[in-house]
Amino acid sequence: MLGRLQPACNFSVALVLIVSIWGWGVGLELERLVYESKATGTTESLGNLVVILAESQKNNARDGLTGALAAHRERYIQVVEGPAQALDSLLRRLEDDPRHKDVTLLDRQPISERLFGAWTMASARITPAYGEALDRLVEGDELTPPKVIRILLDAVRADQFEKAVSAS
Repeated sequence: MLGRLQPACNFSVALVLIVSIWGWGVGLELERLVYESKATGTTESLGNLVVILAESQKNNARDGLTGALAAHRERYIQVVEGPAQALDSLLRRLEDDPRHKDVTLLDRQPISERLFGAWTMASARITPAYGEALDRLVEGDELTPPKVIRILLDAVRADQFEKAVSAS
């Protein structure tokens, strides 16, 4: 099932971004993967996201993974960075996770440094502009890893900036 591009479905408006980090993986060969999957339950439920956040925090801390997850309209798109062996374990868990179906690996590459390694576990609401950008990628069959990474990274940075400004 991994590696096969699935047809795009309805996507965007209130997009939730989940970012996670842990300091492991230093000195190990790092890789970044991008995947998408269809959610078997609703991605609009705060309860579902809380469960995913809690499990991701525990598993990512144990495995030295960092990344960002966009969840909306019964779909997940995620960028994950970390040691190759930990990414292999993650993909096996996703295939067996009843909350995911049609897991599609869009990209997997060696990296020299993490892009998402500066954040602790956080969640951010993505603006309509980011949601529209992801819609265009999915609906236009342009869901390329560099575009996904850029949108998620920009959204995380924008959210962190807004939180810093409102705290001061």
